[in-house]
Amino acid sequence: MVQQAGSLKNCKYADIRLGIRETKHANAEDGKAKGMGEDASISFGIRVLAGEMSAWGYYGQSLGKGESNPKSIHKILTLGINTAYTRAVANANKKAEFKSLAPSLTAVNLARIDSCNDTVHAVFDEDPRNVSLKEMLTLCTKISKDMRGVSKNVQYAYIDVQTGINRELFCSTEGSCIDQSYALTQGMVSVVAQKPGGIPEVCYDYVGDIRGWEVLKGKNVYKQSLSDFAVLRTHETLELAEAEFLPATTEPVVVVTNPHFNALLVHEIVGHPTEADRVLKLETAYAGRSWLFRDFQDNELGKQIASPLLTAYSDPSIHGYGHYKYDMEGTPGKRVNLIENGILKGFMNGREYAAILGHPPNGSMRATEPHYVPIVRMTNTVFANGNKNPEEIIAEVKEGYYIVNHRIPSISESRENFRISAQKVFKIENGKITKLFRQGGITADSKDFLMNIDAVGNDFEVFPIPNCGKGQPMQVMRVGNGGPTLRSMARLTGHQ
Repeated sequence: MVQQAGSLKNCKYADIRLGIRETKHANAEDGKAKGMGEDASISFGIRVLAGEMSAWGYYGQSLGKGESNPKSIHKILTLGINTAYTRAVANANKKAEFKSLAPSLTAVNLARIDSCNDTVHAVFDEDPRNVSLKEMLTLCTKISKDMRGVSKNVQYAYIDVQTGINRELFCSTEGSCIDQSYALTQGMVSVVAQKPGGIPEVCYDYVGDIRGWEVLKGKNVYKQSLSDFAVLRTHETLELAEAEFLPATTEPVVVVTNPHFNALLVHEIVGHPTEADRVLKLETAYAGRSWLFRDFQDNELGKQIASPLLTAYSDPSIHGYGHYKYDMEGTPGKRVNLIENGILKGFMNGREYAAILGHPPNGSMRATEPHYVPIVRMTNTVFANGNKNPEEIIAEVKEGYYIVNHRIPSISESRENFRISAQKVFKIENGKITKLFRQGGITADSKDFLMNIDAVGNDFEVFPIPNCGKGQPMQVMRVGNGGPTLRSMARLTGHQ
């Protein structure tokens, strides 16, 4: 059918994505079952590039049960192609109309890629489709009961699990036909603890991977079952409920940040600012710009923006929530070196943005579901591994703080500075971890923090980030982020 679009007048390019999702979920709180269910959905998205001054037209739709037969799908796809084409031509005509007022308006060009025909099978040991809802609900109920049973000071315990398989077919007028399937399994833990008369402490965290049910049995970054993971988080929350609040500082102090904390740090101050649509200010009105690229004459490309010890990259080929083989333009995903030894090297892009920047396309276009427009998204975006033992990094600190596990970010419009809270903060005195604090984190200028890194650990890990939001309408995407332990300078946030 995609060739039908290609035969339309002045159609330069078209692609169709047709996807099927099969998912199951269950949840429980305080030892009591809350809900369970399973769902299957079909949706599609069509992009057409057409017109004299070529522009995009798009059409996407979810299909109901009554529309999922081949005859109905063919009819709906035909309507979608015609609608996307009409929109593309209208957009192209409007561009041509305003060309005299806005000389920067140009036809859309796509960086060249090779056409591809491939099938990518989902990877799993235990097929998500064979897991019973009863087993899932029983697991959630037992774990949440075990969490409540740890102490009378546990006020609330919640478990949510989901598992399933996503399959998407991509076809383009350039001859690509790619059939990709991926499994995904995730567990979410939420716990509230409060000592008598005290202030409650809240913790929530995730475990998951692009695999089958085995993920919740220990085949994950933590190498823990969901049960062990949940009970450990419960004990940590109880410990925090007894701790003092972290005092804020007005001047930078030495901080050692662990891999879990650095997952959110790299996400916010490196990942988002190196997405090419932000770089080119195509998301400015909704989500902001990038501190790394003000314009083509004033930017940080090729410049030192971090310590020579630091390298950062995005790589969909490694395991993590950002794993895939081809992006949603049919471009093979590949490692993108964003920062090399402190020098800014490049950006995650799609074919259109690669053409604008004059960079090779690197396969970073994704959508939450096929009926959404693909946009540039992080993959597995990380700080690279170093060669120093994390215990040695801490032992060298005479006075400082150990920042453990991320919680909530607050980031400036162009990501040039940040404030990120931590689950736990420890005092470091004479190379030893001592006092535990709660409800604190760090804040710094992004470039200052990266430039001041003087130690990079050898304990690299990639963690699941299930709720990265971007776009309008909002698309919530799963991405992988992480890195090793880092040491730098930052101000503490907390209580004055």
